[in-house]
Amino acid sequence: MEGLVMARLPDAAFWRGKRVFLTGHTGFKGAWLALWLKHLGAEVHGYALAPPSLPNLFEVVHVAADLITDVRGDLRDADGVADAVAKVRPDVVFHLAAQSLVRPSYADPLGTFAVNAMGTAHVLEAARHCPAVRAVVVVTTDKCYENREWVYPYRENDRLGGHDPYSASKACAELVADCWRRSFFKSAGVNALRIATVRAGNVIGAGDWAVDRLLPDCFRAFACSESVKLRCPHAVRPWQHVLEPLSGYLQLAESLVGAGGEDFSRSWNFGPDPDSDASVGHVASEAARLWGETARVEFDVALMAGHEAGVLRLDSTMVRVQLGWRPRWPLARALFETVRGYKVYVEGGDLRALVLGQIDTYSSESG
Repeated sequence: MEGLVMARLPDAAFWRGKRVFLTGHTGFKGAWLALWLKHLGAEVHGYALAPPSLPNLFEVVHVAADLITDVRGDLRDADGVADAVAKVRPDVVFHLAAQSLVRPSYADPLGTFAVNAMGTAHVLEAARHCPAVRAVVVVTTDKCYENREWVYPYRENDRLGGHDPYSASKACAELVADCWRRSFFKSAGVNALRIATVRAGNVIGAGDWAVDRLLPDCFRAFACSESVKLRCPHAVRPWQHVLEPLSGYLQLAESLVGAGGEDFSRSWNFGPDPDSDASVGHVASEAARLWGETARVEFDVALMAGHEAGVLRLDSTMVRVQLGWRPRWPLARALFETVRGYKVYVEGGDLRALVLGQIDTYSSESG
């Protein structure tokens, strides 16, 4: 695997007819991935709690219509997870379900660790006992690294850590995955089960209505002609459109299956180009400019609670060289497409058509 691999996109021929078990399909990233997998011809089986917000992308774009099965289940229920995987007999497992917010993790640290650490163990154990499974992709976060406020981007071999319960629990999920990989998934050959973990940047896109995330908070305020109040405007994050990491997850799963797949059974960063790293204040201000003259941004120090990393960047050199993945939409394009999606929803348009159209456009444009 030496040398630069040519850039590519997910292979519809690979996914056609594949059985996919997708946890967290009722969430923002999970709903986008479910739609893309169906678009590629896969048979998608979802396992998740009820959608986490109202409105939510899962219901607004009618993801359930594209699923073979749609199970409401809790990752903390080991028997329930095992039973669901055994019934589906999937070829590939994408594990996205999580408690995914920092500030709620302070309110419920035990629940956060139970879902993110033990829930990951339950998914991997269920996959281990299902002979049909060939690949598992576990989605963690860029916040799994021990943040030392360095200006350089974090690499996959940098130390894991986490100041807040969410970040620490995701670092634990990485350790759980590595334990299962070393203990149970070491066999070689085309029928071996392989596991990879993926760490993406701050993902944006149409249809995220989670509480306490920057752009959803912005658009809720903008839609009501209110000011959005920022708690950490100078914090720098690696921003990327949701289609960017999802394309990488799909390509990685393809590479895990088949001869040579053991070379991809490890952890990977999927971050944006360095010029898409930007401050919270810059991203909010650009979103306001794209929204229109009624949108306003303010800073409110009273909103600060708990620890917030000042600088966080990802180094994606390895995935570019070895997998052939690279970002396709810079921050300006990602923000434009995101704002366009929220405006379509607010104006009563067809958000499902927009999402599917963005998948088509992203897949057809040259990188």
